[in-house]
Amino acid sequence: MQNAVQRKGGRGLKLSDLLVTIFVSIVLGVVYYFWSAVYNLFSFFPQADELVYGMWFMASTLVFLLIRKPGVALIAEIAAAHVSILFGSEWGIQLVMYSVLQGLGAELVFAAFRYKNYSASVAALAGVAAAVGSLIPDIYYGYIQDYQTWLLIAKYGMRAISSALICGYLAYAIVKAVEATGVTNLLRPVEDKDYAALDD
Repeated sequence: MQNAVQRKGGRGLKLSDLLVTIFVSIVLGVVYYFWSAVYNLFSFFPQADELVYGMWFMASTLVFLLIRKPGVALIAEIAAAHVSILFGSEWGIQLVMYSVLQGLGAELVFAAFRYKNYSASVAALAGVAAAVGSLIPDIYYGYIQDYQTWLLIAKYGMRAISSALICGYLAYAIVKAVEATGVTNLLRPVEDKDYAALDD
């Protein structure tokens, strides 16, 4: 019984989880702020900046892949957005709505897999879900009300692809590199296979 309680408790957020989430979010919040310069460089053709838009969602997938616990994807995205706001982001307070909906989109995907699938493909799907979340404030703030259908498809198609690549496969590659250092063993909950190894 005691072991069962300990295993269940391993899924809850600890202070160390929150500290790591906030730390990574601060780093990515700074990246978000300076990413605006990269974003503005992509003007090769209409909506070309969507090819790098996925970076704005990376906090949610990267932190979840690192910590592997419920809630961290949403917390990370909101925290990173607030850091970007504090740095004086040109989008200001609008980022609050964006971060909540983007983080929630990613969080729902991880929840759909019961927070047990840490693959690049699921992270990519979470990135796409975050992109879908970003559509809602785009509509609310009137950014796309005059767009023709073909332009909407092109815009959000490129955003989805960018999100899958950056939030999914790039984030996964970064986490794999971190795993090689052994640091993630201190961050993640103990799994059943770990208990089984101890019993052998």
